[in-house]
Amino acid sequence: MAKTYFTEDHEWLSVDGNVVTVGITDYAQEQLGDLVFVDLPEVGRKLAKGDTAVVVESVKAASDVYAPLDGEITEVNGTLSGDPALVNSAATTDGWLWKMKLADEGQLAGLLDEAGYKAHIG
Repeated sequence: MAKTYFTEDHEWLSVDGNVVTVGITDYAQEQLGDLVFVDLPEVGRKLAKGDTAVVVESVKAASDVYAPLDGEITEVNGTLSGDPALVNSAATTDGWLWKMKLADEGQLAGLLDEAGYKAHIG
């Protein structure tokens, strides 16, 4: 069963074994406004924690989405190329950004649970 984590940079992660699905939180998409473009990474790209993985552009601004963990991208949500607003309408479900193979399970310890994230955003 998948377990959900959050980062202070407003990403959510669903971890199922060594597969991590990453997206931005509802809070983040609300702050950005209507998304008009999502620049997705390439499958096979290796990410180090903190690397810029995706750039999202909204009617308000462009924003980087950072890799929350070390790993290799195994899949991207190609639907977002034609429908970036899916992130606004379904940020924590169908609006996911990428999937990656987790390189270091120990990095999960530095992430927030739902209660910790809610406390973080106040």
